[in-house]
Amino acid sequence: MTARIIDGKAIAADLRARVAEEVARVKRDHSLTPGLAVVLVGNDPASEVYVRSKHTQTQAAGMASFEHKLPAEVSQADLLALIEELNRDPAVHGILVQLPLPKHLHTETVINAIDPAKDVDGLHPNNAGRLAGGFAALSPCTPLGCIILTKSVHPSLEGMNAIVIGRSNLVGRPLLQLLLNENATVTIAHSRSRDLPRLCAQADLVYAAVGKQEIVRGNWLKPGATVIDVGINRIPTAEGKTRLVGDVAFQEAIEVAGAITPVPGGVGQMTVACLLVNTLRAACVIHRLPAPGV
Repeated sequence: MTARIIDGKAIAADLRARVAEEVARVKRDHSLTPGLAVVLVGNDPASEVYVRSKHTQTQAAGMASFEHKLPAEVSQADLLALIEELNRDPAVHGILVQLPLPKHLHTETVINAIDPAKDVDGLHPNNAGRLAGGFAALSPCTPLGCIILTKSVHPSLEGMNAIVIGRSNLVGRPLLQLLLNENATVTIAHSRSRDLPRLCAQADLVYAAVGKQEIVRGNWLKPGATVIDVGINRIPTAEGKTRLVGDVAFQEAIEVAGAITPVPGGVGQMTVACLLVNTLRAACVIHRLPAPGV
């Protein structure tokens, strides 16, 4: 018996379609076009591809897309001035500064400069604090996508035992809070955790977000567990090329798990789709409109 493969591509496509329907409704009923501004500093190839994908999907959803490409040597003052301009721009409802930034720029200062109401990456301390307190907040897109993927298998997560492997501010910590909001029982594990296989074996839901290729083995898993693999690791092949693998040993895991996300084709597909959700939600909050149905 092998695990059900959770099709992140199909789930993301359905989510984008529902966002587009809500955007069309907001335009029709309130003459409002949600707008997303993305700031890219430098010319990192991977970041450029990601930003291009965001631009294409934002426009496809019927939203306004604003791209700001800055040279790698831009000063902190100039970057902060652009963010302040976007904070004041009524056409912009979501602001995302593509990370990582060049080393001469202070990431925390840049994130803190974004208006929390427009912080669609969910990284501003105001949003992180509200999420930790159980209040409504813009949450980081990848953890939000993880919850949506999990609920495609389990509509209710109440009472389920979950383990989150990884404690980053971008994934692990906010995912913990989102799972608590769903009334799951959550363990968060990290590099100092003892006996990780034993902890995994107790979990109905396993979230691997540590950034180490195939660290989670099939024999760690509770039979029938749902596994959400957040990892994206590029490894060399015998042909001199590279391929992507996750943080879970996929071929082992599918023999034990009940459901699992593939890499690629799983969590990564959801991140931009959830960015569109956050932008739509931000626009509705800023303009005091009813919450969208996504």
